[in-house]
Amino acid sequence: MKPFGVFEDEEELNHRMVVLGKLNNLVKEWISDLGQSKNLPPSAIANVGGKIFTFGSYRLGVHTKGADIDAVCVAPRHVERSDFFQSFFEKLKHQEEIKNLRAVEDAYVPVVKFEFDGIEIDLVFARLSMPTISDNLDLGDDSRLKSLDIRCIRSLNGCRVTDQILRLVPNLENFRLALRAIKLWAKRRGIYSNMLGFLGGVSWAMLVARTCQLYPNALASTLVNKFFLVFSKW
Repeated sequence: MKPFGVFEDEEELNHRMVVLGKLNNLVKEWISDLGQSKNLPPSAIANVGGKIFTFGSYRLGVHTKGADIDAVCVAPRHVERSDFFQSFFEKLKHQEEIKNLRAVEDAYVPVVKFEFDGIEIDLVFARLSMPTISDNLDLGDDSRLKSLDIRCIRSLNGCRVTDQILRLVPNLENFRLALRAIKLWAKRRGIYSNMLGFLGGVSWAMLVARTCQLYPNALASTLVNKFFLVFSKW
């Protein structure tokens, strides 16, 4: 699969991690500044936190060369959705490394899209009813969803589903290699797109994950073969 640009080299992978680290720092800085502007006590501002969580193909470990990164900005309760699309959007505007910045507020899952030092990022927003967001926050806890805005629930859904898939497959390495092969097959046949009525990334991942559960000891090559058997009888 290497000739098809399915795998990134170590340098490109490290670059993605550096970019995500910078974005995470921007988010923490913005949330802290926002706390000051909303007159939060200094002790609270020092601990408000905030974090970027990735999801989709990057989080699954199956992203292709040059692919974008899906991420969710998780903020504490003093941050409003309007703040994200206004003051954080303005903060991003002033970053030299950020290009092609645009907001799509009326989407099913509202998103800010941009290119950060050559890496395309789709960033959604979720506000939790918590005073602080720690770095070790578990988004898989269902209690986090209580009393949340439906748009925040949708924003968190991608990360929760991705993590659930990773927890449920018996062998991550075989799952990832098989999924890369299936994604390549689907893209080359023009059937990889939920926007066009076909299956999207998470749907293909769920199909492959189920195949992995049915054949827990199978190698990736066998899983690809079994995938079509399972898929044809789904």
